[in-house]
Amino acid sequence: MTTVKTYGLLALSLAAALAVGYQAGRHNAPAGSKIASAPAERKVLYWYDPMTPDQRFDKPGKSPFMDMDLMPRYADEVADDGGVTVSARQQQNLGLRSAKAERRVISSPLNVYGTVTADERSLRTVAARAGGLVEKLYVAASQQQVKKGQKLATLWIPDWTAAQQEYLAVRQLGDRSLSAAARQRLALQFMPEDILRRIDKTGQPQTRIDVVAPEDGYLSQLSVREGAQVAAAQPLFELTSLKQVWIVMDYPPSAAGQVQVGSKVSGNSDSQPGDVFRGVVSELLPDADAVNRTLKARVVIDNPQQKLRPGMYLTLTLEAPEQKPVLAIPQEALIQTGTRNTVLLDDGNGHFTPQAVTAGATRDGWTQILSGLSEGQSVVTSGQFLIDSEASLRSALPAAAKAETTPDANQHGSHL
Repeated sequence: MTTVKTYGLLALSLAAALAVGYQAGRHNAPAGSKIASAPAERKVLYWYDPMTPDQRFDKPGKSPFMDMDLMPRYADEVADDGGVTVSARQQQNLGLRSAKAERRVISSPLNVYGTVTADERSLRTVAARAGGLVEKLYVAASQQQVKKGQKLATLWIPDWTAAQQEYLAVRQLGDRSLSAAARQRLALQFMPEDILRRIDKTGQPQTRIDVVAPEDGYLSQLSVREGAQVAAAQPLFELTSLKQVWIVMDYPPSAAGQVQVGSKVSGNSDSQPGDVFRGVVSELLPDADAVNRTLKARVVIDNPQQKLRPGMYLTLTLEAPEQKPVLAIPQEALIQTGTRNTVLLDDGNGHFTPQAVTAGATRDGWTQILSGLSEGQSVVTSGQFLIDSEASLRSALPAAAKAETTPDANQHGSHL
């Protein structure tokens, strides 16, 4: 009896609504009129108690379960297609609403989080051109902002003295080819062009060189102090530009199909309200987060005003790629069970039929229908659970009752 009881509970609300309408009709009948148990022109299949619709009786009378009259079930209320007919008044009482299956785009942006990091391709190492001493340091700490051409340090390089004096002596001989060769030897010792021009202009050795910032950015690393001795090619500073930054985006494995190289991303930060930062996915990273089990992607975002700083968190929205319209229905129209998905078709004449469908993705309150429906068919979006349970009860109850139990006669009538 388990299946029978389950169907009975599902149909309970609908049956109660039908009972209210029936009883209201009886009380509103004119005095002296009689309510026939069934009109002569309508065939009665059985009588039932609306509060226990799984029990059927072969003749009218009082319900053995509740203090109310049994209600007739007419043949014209049961269709061969397993559907159910509901009057306009009953539809209004149940609050039935319908909508048509239509073609529309089923898409939804992916909302995730990301962390701002420096663009490693912008890292610039500023090294000593020759061995010497840090005579003057103009920056005192790392993370300091600097501008292109700004002095960072002055180096004294005594080893350049002998080579520059040799060049000046050769130049006095007036031999252009020898002078050019001597000047080339100076360039091979990493003397910058501005130092060579000063030598030519002043005729004096130039053993001090200013180290300047090659571009705007900040000092991500400061490796020397004033008065320190440095060797040739020794790194002095590491400069990072913020004109363009990376966002390491974390996203769930279930969204792997949505994240692709070239996907457009927009982001916003609580520290910069109202600003929207736009970029693209440049690379899908091979490593995953061992704690959160999320995948990672690298997003490149232009940052000309340097509002984004390494370590900041952003809320990212991955724009959904353009998709073709698919057949879809409102999500609330889908009746989901453990084994199937069903909708309730509305033919517009008060007749409703359960229809099995294959559902796809659900986005923004709409569910894609892969099979079982055609464009333009009307489906019930409100009250469909009551009607579907009633239709299922009518079609499944006889077979379930026959398979699971043997009907017993009672003093009022026999169960069908």
